Amino acid sequence: MKKCNFFKLTSAMIVIFSVVFFSFGEDDESYTRKREQMVRTQLKARDITDKQVLEVMGTVPRHLFVSPLLRRQAYKDSPLPIDEGQTISQPYIVALMTQHLKLKGGEKVLEIGTGSGYQAAVLAHLTDKVYSIEIRENLAKKAAEKLSALGYNQVQVKWSDGYFGWEEHAPFDAIIVTCAANHVPPPLLKQLKEGGRLIIPLGSTLYFQTLTLITKKKDKPKVKQILGVTFVPMTGEVQKRKGK
Repeated sequence: MKKCNFFKLTSAMIVIFSVVFFSFGEDDESYTRKREQMVRTQLKARDITDKQVLEVMGTVPRHLFVSPLLRRQAYKDSPLPIDEGQTISQPYIVALMTQHLKLKGGEKVLEIGTGSGYQAAVLAHLTDKVYSIEIRENLAKKAAEKLSALGYNQVQVKWSDGYFGWEEHAPFDAIIVTCAANHVPPPLLKQLKEGGRLIIPLGSTLYFQTLTLITKKKDKPKVKQILGVTFVPMTGEVQKRKGK
């Protein structure tokens, strides 16, 4: 009788193990399908036409850059919360901002606002020189660890105020700001290479902004407004200079 009970228990454990094991396998396939659907319905169906950007968006595992509790929502057409009241941008906005940078490989890119590290991972597939600044120490540390664990060793993360850029590695071919500001930080324009592109959400940091592309031409900014967006506000020095 005891042997019979032991056999039943063992069989039950095997069944449970099998279900868990194959569920993980199905999850991986499911995430792949969700990425493919995301690219098809959220990006290609809109105005994302850059083949490299589309390929990268279909490759980077966005679900690994959010909380395990939110992974099933990772490929939905919406931003998601991460730690410390911050967000990871919706896939379309990540793709749109990346597409406007027009990266061809070998360029040096500066990102302001590392967050969970997802945007940096996307950039790392398009160039091997990505420098990312995060003002929140805990986010900077976690993002650096995550990027390293996933093999994105070409991304350097720094805990600092992104308003001042990263002069040590300037000039940059492209700069991407993933938080809202009511003006373009002068140090970022200074650190942008001639012909370089800077993309930033500009406007009210409390309500909405306009995604703005700035190209540096003969040391002067050429401005192009893209579309209305809503980003979390940039903090630090930018808040001190609001009235200036």
